[in-house]
Amino acid sequence: MNENFVVKIKKIVLLSGIKLLANKKPGSSILIKAINRGIRNSIRSYEFTHGAKSEYMAKVQAQFLINFFKQVLKNIGKGYISKEYVQAFINNLVRSSCYREEIKVAIETYKNKYGVKPPKFVFVSPTQKCNLKCTDCYAASSPLTLTSLPYHIVERLIKEMHNICGSRLSVISGGEPFMWKDGRKDIISLAEEFTDMFFMVYTNGTLMSEENLKRLKQAANMTLVISVEGYEEQTDKRRGKGVYQKILKNIDRIKKYGIPFGVSVTVTKENIDILMQNDFYEYLFEELGATYMYTFHLMPIGRAKDAIELMLTPDQRLKFTLKWEELLFKKGYFVADFGLHFFNLNTTYLQFTLKWQDILFKKSHWGVDFLDAGPVDRGCIAYGRPGGYFYVDWNGNIMPCALVPFYKDNIYNLYKQDKTIADALMSDLFVRGRKWQSDFVKDPSGNFFTPCAIMDHYRDFREKILTPDTKPEDEYAKLTLEDQEYFKKMDEFDSALQQKMAPLWKKRMKTE
Repeated sequence: MNENFVVKIKKIVLLSGIKLLANKKPGSSILIKAINRGIRNSIRSYEFTHGAKSEYMAKVQAQFLINFFKQVLKNIGKGYISKEYVQAFINNLVRSSCYREEIKVAIETYKNKYGVKPPKFVFVSPTQKCNLKCTDCYAASSPLTLTSLPYHIVERLIKEMHNICGSRLSVISGGEPFMWKDGRKDIISLAEEFTDMFFMVYTNGTLMSEENLKRLKQAANMTLVISVEGYEEQTDKRRGKGVYQKILKNIDRIKKYGIPFGVSVTVTKENIDILMQNDFYEYLFEELGATYMYTFHLMPIGRAKDAIELMLTPDQRLKFTLKWEELLFKKGYFVADFGLHFFNLNTTYLQFTLKWQDILFKKSHWGVDFLDAGPVDRGCIAYGRPGGYFYVDWNGNIMPCALVPFYKDNIYNLYKQDKTIADALMSDLFVRGRKWQSDFVKDPSGNFFTPCAIMDHYRDFREKILTPDTKPEDEYAKLTLEDQEYFKKMDEFDSALQQKMAPLWKKRMKTE
């Protein structure tokens, strides 16, 4: 039988199956239970074969994927993710599946050359410009910060990640990504050019034109992560009066076009009370229609350099971790912290797509064995670690993480020397960071509730990772190196945090 015909039939069956599950047709609940059982069994099998042999880790990882799958189906059923988007998504799977062997070859070639597997994605901020001027912005952005990367530089970076690292995912932030333009090229041009990749864009949600929404729907490989601080009062206090209402209007338009979106919240002492209430999450997921949510714990960098007092106390951090577990296991929501949780949407999306590629092109079980449990995120995912990521800012500075404002290499200089992004990932700064990560994961006392090298282990960051030739990203970062009081406060915070969080981690891992 003609292979293209078989693939076409499988596409039709797959689309019909998704519609059946989303619309809760007879038999759908049985199939969903079978899928969830397959997820749990696959994850547990991998965890006890290649992982830490932890029941807790296996349950967390499986529940993330189950919650994501459930919310996707729910929003398809509500019409918040359009059937056209789903159809285009499946078509993108077909195109990317044709090159799956190339991904494997790229990863193996990278490993053979550099002795380590490549990162999974790049986090790039192509512009510092923003139409807002939020207090405590990590990027110190405003309408007056005009620095931007040219399109051809970002294009080359994405292409190198695609070809050299086998990456099929990019995360984009800013500044405000929808203010980035270079001639006729903009942020959506990347999605239109790299059709076998997926893009996650962090945006303030105020600049959604009809034309751009139409392009996003047609591209079907870009999801929007909209930043809020809580409800209207909290969001407008940090972002400006009237911003929240603009966001709500644009969310309605995003749903009208059937584009999946998530929500991002920076966690501080000022909004922690709201984040401890179930009503807030029910509002985001059930009423607004978010598919996923990310939280970012405030890191005192950028304009937040002097805002250490806004960081959660160790006791608040513990309570928020328990709330996260409740949201994950009892409420069934996908809520993850970009820096603090060891399993996130980037891994979820890639494993989700790879499994459906298997269904389309291999003799794979239909849905029951839903997940080929691959590497999962354990601890800090920065420093270009295997399966992790790194960050490139609007100046072209190549940094370990968006919250680590220090660099050694610059992408302009790198390309002038006819080097690639892989060369920057082998710098002492990145190598030392990966060494710290490896030691942390291997340490029996390593606590994955406190994995961030700079926020949770600041002394280690300064003494074991930072190198003498490392350069600060901006004046704010430079001041943190010179400010002894800053070092003292961060070090004291980390010591108290470890004492508070260690007992919970030991309990979850059942070790003493």
